[in-house]
Amino acid sequence: MTRRRDIVLGAGALAAGASVVGVLGSKRDASQSSARNGHVGDVAAPNINRGIKQFRMATSWPKDFPGLGIMPVRFADAVREMSDGMLDVKVYAAGELVGALECFNATSTGAADMYHAAEYYWQGVSSGFNFFTSVPMGMTAVELMGWIDWGGGQDLWHELSARSNIIAFQAGNSGHQTGGWFKFKLTGLEDLKGLRMRIPGLGGRVLSELGGTSVLLPGGEIYQALQSGSIDATEWVGPWNDLALGFYREAPNYYVPGFHEPGSALAVGINLDRWGQLTASEQAIIRHACKSTNDQSLGEYTVMNGRALETLRDRHGIEPQFMPDDILRAVGRTADQIVGDIAQGDPLVRRIFDSYLQSRNQSTRWTEIGDGAFIRARTLSRD
Repeated sequence: MTRRRDIVLGAGALAAGASVVGVLGSKRDASQSSARNGHVGDVAAPNINRGIKQFRMATSWPKDFPGLGIMPVRFADAVREMSDGMLDVKVYAAGELVGALECFNATSTGAADMYHAAEYYWQGVSSGFNFFTSVPMGMTAVELMGWIDWGGGQDLWHELSARSNIIAFQAGNSGHQTGGWFKFKLTGLEDLKGLRMRIPGLGGRVLSELGGTSVLLPGGEIYQALQSGSIDATEWVGPWNDLALGFYREAPNYYVPGFHEPGSALAVGINLDRWGQLTASEQAIIRHACKSTNDQSLGEYTVMNGRALETLRDRHGIEPQFMPDDILRAVGRTADQIVGDIAQGDPLVRRIFDSYLQSRNQSTRWTEIGDGAFIRARTLSRD
């Protein structure tokens, strides 16, 4: 594939402030790679002489953060293991290489080789990126995986990302997210008017249409914003990650469902020039490392969210509450309108929307009959 036009999102400032990524690492990185490959005590030869290809991965997550922060590390470990150490990915937490929301631009311009983040963070580049993370009242995690892997979504994603000199793959999913933490109880639709809430993507647009104000903040800044009163509510991920950040202390009203993100995919994006320099087998290693990370994350979140929910209930007295029906009805109508509107004006985004909607509609009936009917039956069996 040929290089497409660079995006303009402060690229000049990022490129000026970051070194061009090459295959030569620092002496320290070379020594670490040498140790990993059984050369402890040797005079470390430059990695380029031993054929090691190094990559710098920028991420949107706090260092070692449960789930989200571990996914890129797990990906890097899998790449290193499958390549016998010949592909070496160094993971940078948010702010270590570039800012949490600057990963895409850095990868597009070559200031970073890869990123791990949520694609809807790039909706300022194209609204089409929303569909590859999550859209309000959209697909569950399993439905989204089905569309991307088997319903034509991956090819459309390649076409969209290539405009910015990037190729991207699913590399994580946090499953169904919760509706968020609020400083006050929700009694009805009127409570959304004037509400200042940290909520990204199209979910933020839905809130704005219903009279609230959407605020985009990286994870590391949310608690302070709640504490200072600059926001009244926040969504983040689910019980596991929410508990880790302690939102219950500042906003004790916990609501479900997460209409905005029914199944949120995370992605590894790779600079298209660097991707083109890899052999077919090296590309396959990266693709399979992405798939492995994606599969492990959904199972991990399912288990850890259940455990965290028990902790929130037993230690902190937090019980999830259901959002009032009038809010959910209004959200559903507004979401359908907004998701349809973003498909206008760009033929590629329209094709993404049409493909996504067709797959969602085909999957919905089975999800309701399969998962929905079974969960109802399992609940009845406990009565």
